[in-house]
Amino acid sequence: MIGYILLGIIALSALAYVFGRRRAVAAVGGRQEQLHSRPTYHGAFVAAWVGIPSILLVLVWLALQGPVIDSLLLWSLPHGTTDGLDRGQIDLLLSEIKSVAAGYVFGEPSLVVQAAAERYQRWQTIARYAMVAAALSLALLGLALASRRISPQFRARHGAERILSGLMIACSLIAILTTLGIVLSLLIEALRFFERVSPLEFFFGLNWEPQIPIREGQVTAGGAFGAVPVFAGTLLIAFIAMCVATPIGLYSAIYLTEYAHPKVRATIKPIMELLAGIPTVVYGFFAVLTVAPALREFGEMIGVPIAPNSAFAAGAVMGIMIIPFISSFSDDAIAAVPQTMRDGSYAMGATKGETITKVLLPAALPGIMGGILLAVSRAIGETMIVVMAAGIIATLTANPFEPVTTVTVQIVTLLIGDTEFDNPKTLAAFALGLVLFVVTLALNVLALHIVRKYRERYE
Repeated sequence: MIGYILLGIIALSALAYVFGRRRAVAAVGGRQEQLHSRPTYHGAFVAAWVGIPSILLVLVWLALQGPVIDSLLLWSLPHGTTDGLDRGQIDLLLSEIKSVAAGYVFGEPSLVVQAAAERYQRWQTIARYAMVAAALSLALLGLALASRRISPQFRARHGAERILSGLMIACSLIAILTTLGIVLSLLIEALRFFERVSPLEFFFGLNWEPQIPIREGQVTAGGAFGAVPVFAGTLLIAFIAMCVATPIGLYSAIYLTEYAHPKVRATIKPIMELLAGIPTVVYGFFAVLTVAPALREFGEMIGVPIAPNSAFAAGAVMGIMIIPFISSFSDDAIAAVPQTMRDGSYAMGATKGETITKVLLPAALPGIMGGILLAVSRAIGETMIVVMAAGIIATLTANPFEPVTTVTVQIVTLLIGDTEFDNPKTLAAFALGLVLFVVTLALNVLALHIVRKYRERYE
C-alpha cells in the first residue's frame, strides 16, 4: 500500500505541475513575456509544495506508526500480562501478536493474544487510512497555498531554486548523519568489546578462535581473539587480487586509449565493464568449480601441495572481478589528458612508448590511483568469493596456497545464529568492522594526498 501512496503523491505532483504552469500562463492571458519567471518554474514550484510535504509526512508517519501502535498494544493488554517480563520477553509477545494478526499461527494462541491481534489489525487499518487522508489533505493544502502565489510578478524561479537547494542540503545532511551513525554504532559496540578483551590481545594476538559459550551448558573452546591471522589473510588475498588486476587493468586501458581503433575500443570497453556487473556469487562458483581444481591439479603435476581452498584461488578470481574498476578509471584518466601534451612530447622527439610512460601516465596518475584505491577497497570488502574459495579458518601464513580468511568473512560468521550483543563473540564483529572502516578511511586519505600532490604538478 505504501507504494501506491507514493505513486499517488507523484501523480498529484505531476498534475499540480500542469495546473501551476497553466495558471501562470492564464494569469497573463497567454503573453508569457509578461511573467517574471517561465511557466515551468511556476509549475515546479506548485508541484514541490504538493509533493514534498506529503512525502515527508508519509515517511515520518511510517517511522512513528510502529512504535506508537506497539505502545498502545501493550497498554491495552489486561492488567498483569507483562508483569515480570523483561524487554526481550515483551518483544517476543509483540512478535507473537503480530504473527497471529498476519495469519501465521503456530500452535494455539491464548485468548489474550487473539484479542490483541484483532486490535492490532484494526489499528493498522485505521492508521493506514488516516495516513492516506492526512497526506492527501496536506497535498491539497500545499496546492491551495502555492497556487495563490502565482502572479505575473511572482519570482517562481527563485522559489523553485530555494526548494532545490533545501533538498540538496537535506540530502547532504542525511549522508553526513548516516556516516556519523555508522561510526558511532561501530565505536560504541567496539568499546564494549574492548572492555571484555584486551586491545593488545586483539591487535597483536596470533590465535583467532572466537568460539565461547553463549548459552548455559554449551561446550566450546575458551575463546581467543588475536586478530592478526584475520588481518594477514585479508591483506594476502587483497595483494594477490591487486597483482592480477593492476597490470591487466592498466595495460588494457593504455591499449584501448592509445593503440586500439575507435571501433575496437567501442566494442571491447563495454564488454570488459560487464565484469563489474557479474554477481560475486558467480565468481565464487567459478573459483570453487574451475580455478581451485585447476590449481590443485597443476600443483600435483609440479609437486607443490595446494589446498582445495586457497588464498591464491580467491585472490586471482577477485582480481578478475576488479579489473573493470582499474581499467575504466585509468582509461578515462588517460583519455582526459590534453592532446597538446601528446603533441608536445612528439615534437620533442619522444616515441609513443616514452610519451605514455613519461607524459600520459604521470599526468593521469590521480585518476589511475583513484581506480586502484577503489579496487583495493573493493578487494578488502569482498566476502562471497573468500567464503567459497578461501574458507573461514583463520590461518597465519604467507603461503598463498593455504586456506585463509578475511575480516568481512569473520564479521558474517560471528553474526550468524545467536546474535545476542552481550558477549565477546558477537561484539568482536564490531571491532573488526571498526578496523575495516579505519583502513578504508586511510586508503581514501592516501588517495587524496596523491591526487593533490600530482594535480599541483601537472595542472
